[in-house]
Amino acid sequence: MGEPRLKDIDDYDTLKGGKKRVVWAVILAGLLIGAIYKIAYNVYDNNDAIKIEDTIQKVPMK
Repeated sequence: MGEPRLKDIDDYDTLKGGKKRVVWAVILAGLLIGAIYKIAYNVYDNNDAIKIEDTIQKVPMK
């Protein structure tokens, strides 16, 4: 008896049953997360930047 080979596995190189459902679930989850992100990005204000000053001020030395 040698080492197990991928070709010996019954569902190797096919998408049947559970594997097919998992692949579709991952694809649908990715699309759903992307849609939720896009909706949230468009609904909420994304221009809320923190104001900063680019000038360097003189630091008082004691």
